[in-house]
Amino acid sequence: MMLGGNVFGWTVNEADSFRLLDRAFDLGLTFIDTADVYSRWVPGHTGGESETIIGRWFRQTGRRNQVIIATKVGIDMGDGKAGLSAKRIREAVEESLTRLQTDRIDLYQSHRDDENTPLEETLEAYSALISQGKVRFIGASNYTGARLRAAIETSRRLGIPAYQTLQPHYNLVERKNYETDLAPVVDEFGIGVIPYYSLASGFLSGKYRKPADLEGKARGRGAGKYLTDAGLRVLAELDGAAADYNSTPAAVALAWLAAQPHITAPIVSATTIEQIDTIAAAAELQLREDTIADLTSASAGL
Repeated sequence: MMLGGNVFGWTVNEADSFRLLDRAFDLGLTFIDTADVYSRWVPGHTGGESETIIGRWFRQTGRRNQVIIATKVGIDMGDGKAGLSAKRIREAVEESLTRLQTDRIDLYQSHRDDENTPLEETLEAYSALISQGKVRFIGASNYTGARLRAAIETSRRLGIPAYQTLQPHYNLVERKNYETDLAPVVDEFGIGVIPYYSLASGFLSGKYRKPADLEGKARGRGAGKYLTDAGLRVLAELDGAAADYNSTPAAVALAWLAAQPHITAPIVSATTIEQIDTIAAAAELQLREDTIADLTSASAGL
């Protein structure tokens, strides 16, 4: 499992973020995903808050060399700082390195496709960073299948590093786009997949079962769209499986996702120690084939 850093500095303050990171590390969750834009959407924030907190945790604990850190570039940071031009990538990586208090980024990802910048320019900029030792590997997020294929074919034609990972929106109640558009490309090129919103903004944890459950929740609006007959059918199947395995709906949902072809590590955010424990438990949970099939059937068409 991969720990999502979007909540650090947003719904979790720095002190609590440190506690969550400590607990995750102790349980072996040492793959962390963040982005330069986290959490610019919060009033008074400018972006970089999550990276800054993680960097301070690295400095306090000395654990940088024991953690795989992934971050992203490309979404608007204000003042014209957006997109995937070579200039923007060169600027952004230095800013992220400074906030993270490190000399390298293990996985640097294009947060969103930039069709206004030639793929050659973007990928050659990444290649330069890899040559300089500032980035180890590169990945893509929020690409279409066609653009992902074009990017990989461009790298191969130029003889430079290609995207090794894809970060798509994929979970038990968000299957269609990934499985129809992206999975064929992933399979063709053998790309590792690290899906985000693995618990559908918390919906698959089972904590949102009626509209009243969403009130006052920062992420409730994202989960609310799944309060449908189809979504509740998936929750019912998760409830049954959780009882069968003496587990939780969240852990079962993550285990289902981890069992899908080419899924390397589902990304999951946590705001409490209990949620960190659930993520760690999900990493150890092995579902039977019949359970996977039942969950797949219950979520068909979503």
